[in-house]
Amino acid sequence: MIIIAAVIAIGGYIGYQHWSAARSALPSGIASGNGRIEAKLVDIAAKEPLRVKQILVDEGDLVKPGQVVVRMDTVTLDAQLAEAKLSVVAKQQQEAVSRATIGKRQAEINLAKTEVKRSTALVRERAGSQRELDVRQMALATTTAGLAEEEAKLRTIEQEVKVAIATAATIQTRIDDAILKSPVTGRVLYKLAEVGEVIAAGGKVLTLTNLSDVYMEIFLPSAQAARIREGAEARLTLDALPGVAVAGYVSFVSPEAQFTPKQVETKTERDKLMFRVKIRVPEKMVESHIDVVKTGVRGVGYVKLDNSAEWPAYLQNLVKPGGEQASRSAKP
Repeated sequence: MIIIAAVIAIGGYIGYQHWSAARSALPSGIASGNGRIEAKLVDIAAKEPLRVKQILVDEGDLVKPGQVVVRMDTVTLDAQLAEAKLSVVAKQQQEAVSRATIGKRQAEINLAKTEVKRSTALVRERAGSQRELDVRQMALATTTAGLAEEEAKLRTIEQEVKVAIATAATIQTRIDDAILKSPVTGRVLYKLAEVGEVIAAGGKVLTLTNLSDVYMEIFLPSAQAARIREGAEARLTLDALPGVAVAGYVSFVSPEAQFTPKQVETKTERDKLMFRVKIRVPEKMVESHIDVVKTGVRGVGYVKLDNSAEWPAYLQNLVKPGGEQASRSAKP
């Protein structure tokens, strides 16, 4: 009886293993590899050396594009901006005075021309002196020269006004740059500074994971990698979500082997070459599950080598963007 029980147990175990292997077996047109969920990292850094005034998020917080995450202390820059704005006003007043002076000079020239015209007529009729005509012609020339001088001064002042405005705008830009915003939808991974610290130019304050670009990288042998095209259908299964799959697509296939034997001379050695394949999760899918997306989760990535290949049943139970599962295959 013991022997019979042992035989039945062994046979049952072998049968289960065979059934399990058959159930998880992949068609010839599908390849798989182990990987983990990853996302690109984005650093939030100061553009110039300033003191940290406020950090508005904590590690683990979800942030949106354009959200203010850090404020730097801009007291010195605010004072410089106030001074620059006063300089703009002063230059604009100088410009107004110069324009008024030009108007005055133009009126004087018109009067001098009239007087020269009268004196010329009187001299022609022998009713006026040549000396008086010469004096009035000299006054016209002097006034005309004065107008040219004032116009040159006005052009200089106009340029000074533009420089003052540009200086104020530059300082305002520096103040705006001191308000650090998230460029992506992401999660705060590290807080690298504290309030009150002086950060050097380019110094990092926060590190975010960019949840707009979530992917899994797997490694496949050269024979399989050569058959993969970018945009091919893919599936992901995660250890944390047994029984369901996530639709994805191939966004990158490395043109170079990631780890290579020292000598590659035979076909057997060439078959050992492994190529990196990136499976990206559609952004719409990530957005609908943004609160639960975690990087570092382990799983398996599956890639279609042949468009006609059918996904196994356990890869057809897809997580859909709304959160529900579907019991049929669907393209990402």
